[in-house]
Amino acid sequence: MEAASAQSLLDAGRAAAGRCDWDAAYRILRQADHVTRLGFDDLALLAEVAYATGDLDATIDAWERAHAERLAADDPASAAVAATRIAMHLMMDTGLMAPVRAWTKRAERLLEGRDVAPVHAWLAVARTYERLLSGDFSAAEHRARQAATIGAEQGVPGAHAMGRVAEARGAILAGDVQRGLDLLDDAAVVAVSGEVDPLTVGLLYCELVCAWQGLAQYDRAEEWTEAMERWCHGHSMGSVRGRCRVHRAEILRLRGDSERAEDEALAACRDLRPTLRREFGWPLSELGRIRLQRGDLDGAQAAFLEAYEAGWEPQPGYALLLLAQGAVGAAVASIEDALAHPLDIPSKELPPSTELRRAPLLGALVEISVAAGDPDRARHAADELARIAVRFDSEALEACAATACAQVALADGDLTGARAGFDRAVRLWSQLSAPYEAGQARMGLAETHRHNGDHHHASLEFGAARSIFERIDARGAARVAQRAGEALTAAAPRSGVASQDPLAQGLPGVAGQMSAAADRGVFRCDGDFWSLGYGGDTRHLRDLRGLHYLARLLAEPGREFHAADLVASEVDAERPRGLPEDPALAVTNAGGSDAGEVIDARAKAAYRRRLEEIEHDIQEAEDLGDQQRAARATVDRDFLVRELANAVGLGGRERRVGSTAERARASVTRAVRHAMKRIGEHHPALGEHLDRTIRTGTYCSYQPDPHAPITWES
Repeated sequence: MEAASAQSLLDAGRAAAGRCDWDAAYRILRQADHVTRLGFDDLALLAEVAYATGDLDATIDAWERAHAERLAADDPASAAVAATRIAMHLMMDTGLMAPVRAWTKRAERLLEGRDVAPVHAWLAVARTYERLLSGDFSAAEHRARQAATIGAEQGVPGAHAMGRVAEARGAILAGDVQRGLDLLDDAAVVAVSGEVDPLTVGLLYCELVCAWQGLAQYDRAEEWTEAMERWCHGHSMGSVRGRCRVHRAEILRLRGDSERAEDEALAACRDLRPTLRREFGWPLSELGRIRLQRGDLDGAQAAFLEAYEAGWEPQPGYALLLLAQGAVGAAVASIEDALAHPLDIPSKELPPSTELRRAPLLGALVEISVAAGDPDRARHAADELARIAVRFDSEALEACAATACAQVALADGDLTGARAGFDRAVRLWSQLSAPYEAGQARMGLAETHRHNGDHHHASLEFGAARSIFERIDARGAARVAQRAGEALTAAAPRSGVASQDPLAQGLPGVAGQMSAAADRGVFRCDGDFWSLGYGGDTRHLRDLRGLHYLARLLAEPGREFHAADLVASEVDAERPRGLPEDPALAVTNAGGSDAGEVIDARAKAAYRRRLEEIEHDIQEAEDLGDQQRAARATVDRDFLVRELANAVGLGGRERRVGSTAERARASVTRAVRHAMKRIGEHHPALGEHLDRTIRTGTYCSYQPDPHAPITWES
């Protein structure tokens, strides 16, 4: 009877996997695993569906059991298949190259003296990426060609295509861009051919997008990200969907759709937290970049710092955040350190430490150096960036270089060169459909006109930049553009002399003068509507959750409220009729204050096995005198030791992941910003005042001008 029950479970699990119902297949096969001993094929299927549901540790555990089972059965060929799959999963999701080397060597020993088989193709793929991510491009190219050749000969199209993609990425990184693009086109055909399994298709999509985004070929990256997204709806496996979300967030940020970009980045962090190890700082860094572009400096800082804690270096975003916060010296030190000591963590998503990796850092160095009054350092960085743009023949890199060179020309007083450079940058960024970057280039063009005494065209460019920033919800940049335009307007009637700098004089804008004159306001809830009065003008707006948060802030100027406290205050209040529930409230009301253990018992056991493999790799590297390999493996070991330490608190208690605070911060920020946007549409003067005085993030506050206090009627 038990055997019949086990067989029915196995049949049901296989059927669920066949229709790509990964959750059901995983649940059923785990039940079968508890009542019977799974054979190699069923362990392989369990590993596949576990990965599809995002359980990386269960995936590797199942393959390790399959490896041991085949060794015990004296079947070295199948054991080698399991070892190769373990190496591939470790390479894709952990970034720990020492364990990857350990498992590929086991596979090689098991295959010694045997005829070439399909497993040899996948073993070559694993070896290829281990070398590519370790920066050994010559060996990676050799292995990639080997993978492509064996894959073609053995009828393994997935391995053939992965070999071609790896060869393409190596060629691009070496500067042979056209050959790399041709190889990518060949691999792309396989991705859409229907000839390969879902996991391999996901890997191919991911690799294609990584290659094109690394080259700043954003149009092609967007095209394949959309194709990858469509495929993910029915076939996403493991980390593939989360990675797709990050790529989508990057494209949305570039296109100026920052609200959707932040939603995608937050979803990616949720998807990838259980699977990614050392690369988890990658989606966090993108989240920080999006928030920085939106002007949410507190939120950007929180994301960047968490990325740092995950062992990632969130540059150039973090250095640009420091610049936005006014910490120019710290920004200089931060970006220079990033260039001098590049991140040495193997990553599928970022190119190794090559010129393509340096390009965005150099662009940031130019902007920061100009702000720091160091045109020589800016000039050297801009020259290097221009050379990289020429070498890689990328329109986006060309636009970056045009912006950088124009910034240097303006700093040098070369107004003719600055105007030509910014004009070109505006044109290129506009062609790329990158509105934020185009707006920044227009700001530079406006400054050039202002320095040249052409206040009319300067005002037009400031206004155009402000319109762009407001349209894409880049509030911080919009405020800068508005103030620059107002200062220009205030200065123009008194003097047409270009040498006078109205921005340096700190002249108040029109909106600022109106705000200072207003001493009373109305922010009152009247049933389903709010009465909003400011500057002698009163408007009415339908109820929104964010209006309640704003009323709380306005009632106590200067006080900092934790976002979770704002959420809690609304839990205790009667929810107004027709007001949609706040997602963060569900977290609070559910009674669950955490998201579980940082690392569960099975994951900790897996970490300890990886540590043993790393220790062996360190010893082998030292015996061979390979100090670079030993140093990298030591970094791997230190990372895992920190992860284990972070999972255990004092007295050996398991640490648990807190989630309420971050979800409350995101929810309150979104609600407040949405309410402020609606206020701005109905009452522009009040919207402008709130834009200047409301701070959101983990802590929220209302910070009005202390010299012009406002009494709010509530």
